[in-house]
Amino acid sequence: MSSNLGYVQDLPPQGGFNPVQYKRNLPARGPSGAVLFAGLIGLCSYGWYWTIQGIRERRELRREKTWARVHLVPMLQAEADRAEARLLEQQEEQERRVMKGVAGWEEARKIYHTKRYVPPTIIVAEDKWLNLY
Repeated sequence: MSSNLGYVQDLPPQGGFNPVQYKRNLPARGPSGAVLFAGLIGLCSYGWYWTIQGIRERRELRREKTWARVHLVPMLQAEADRAEARLLEQQEEQERRVMKGVAGWEEARKIYHTKRYVPPTIIVAEDKWLNLY
């Protein structure tokens, strides 16, 4: 009876169909977690190495700057002393000019009653008041 129907029934091939693939078959992509962790540790170590090197360099530069300033202090103090001496000399010269005809005037008299040197806090030079402190 089937031979005279005019069509052929679709049947499975001999031996059956291939098995259905229901599992995920994804290839491993990228490095493993251990490799990523090792890379992170390496990268952080590299960064910390250069950070510590920079800290040491800044510390050395700060130390060098401090010692340079320490060694410059005597020269700067001498320069300030010379400037103060010049101003005091100008003040005494102006005092001599102004008080030339005054009887009983003591020239460059100390105003403090001590043998120690007391630096002046105000110096008058060429009609200007200079506050030193």
